[in-house]
Amino acid sequence: MVTAAGKQRFLDAAIRLFARHSVAGTSLQMIGDELGVTKAAVHHHFRSRQELLLAVIEPVCAELLETVEAAEALRGRHARAERALTGFVDVVLGHRELLPVLTGDPGATELLGSHPGLAAVTGRMIGLLAAADPGPGPGGRIRADIVLSGIACAAAPGRNDVAPDNLRTHVVDAGRRTLGLRTPRPGRTTP
Repeated sequence: MVTAAGKQRFLDAAIRLFARHSVAGTSLQMIGDELGVTKAAVHHHFRSRQELLLAVIEPVCAELLETVEAAEALRGRHARAERALTGFVDVVLGHRELLPVLTGDPGATELLGSHPGLAAVTGRMIGLLAAADPGPGPGGRIRADIVLSGIACAAAPGRNDVAPDNLRTHVVDAGRRTLGLRTPRPGRTTP
């Protein structure tokens, strides 16, 4: 029986190899070689690359869903958008090592695009951000798309040399300006 730490070793190796070689360019054999185990050992836990990729992104999906649900529970469109923005930034910064895979790997984006749970939570996130500016036309949706893409771009590993806490501050501030949100007053915490 494999422990949670043992399973995490497989996932960590997959993340490294997916980032280095792409999802399509990474075989179960390569993951086994990286860990010093047989392909059969990898296959025992994950039947395919796709299954392994889904296991890799599951924590991200769960955190995004938690963020969206917390934002949806708030009153007021600005409070909901603020919580969605800061929560998304925290999820992205917490999983920076996955950004090259999630945003730049055609094999991963194709699979993720067809993942119904992720598509639904992403749609809800965009809706929360777009509602910050509910004017006529697609402006709110376009700004929400720009914010989500910009956060992923700014947080990508090797993209800049800003310390994580400072990066969070700058990214959240840029997101607020793009969405037309005010900076919370001193003494009020950002959810």
